[in-house]
Amino acid sequence: MPGHVTAACPTTSGRSTSSSTKQADGRPIKILTVTDEHTREALATRAARRLGADDTVSVLELIVERRGTPPAMIRCDNGPELVAHALRDWCRFAGVQTGYIEPGAPWQNPYIESFNGHLRRELLDLESFNTLYEAQLLINDWRLEYNHYRPHQSLNYQTPAEYAHRCMTERTEDQPRLS
Repeated sequence: MPGHVTAACPTTSGRSTSSSTKQADGRPIKILTVTDEHTREALATRAARRLGADDTVSVLELIVERRGTPPAMIRCDNGPELVAHALRDWCRFAGVQTGYIEPGAPWQNPYIESFNGHLRRELLDLESFNTLYEAQLLINDWRLEYNHYRPHQSLNYQTPAEYAHRCMTERTEDQPRLS
């Protein structure tokens, strides 16, 4: 089944998809969301008027710069910004595999779909954004709250940030040391 791989450690698999909302005056706002499927961390929530493949690549580059290593795999839907040559080229040069879910099968990408559902119910459906800048600030604030203040049952009631930190610490301690 396409897209059916489970991450065993952080940076094994990232998931990305896009969502959208509207400003109070009706202008569209697109949101690129990227999560780590192992730690459940929301790594990015980029809001813009339009999002293309180059925007997706720049978000992924920022994540790699922040984390120090690219994911082994990125799982995503078949949106145009996620299947373009720019993203495929970046993945190939970064050594990242891609896993595209089947069209119309969001259950193959459950963590990002769950994240997007929380984002929609808890923020996008409740707020009326007057400007793109306001949307960017509120969406990023919500992402930080999601990562740092909301324990997940699946993470043994730790926040995604706490769980990611623990995983990275354990992974560093497990590496052999030179004497």
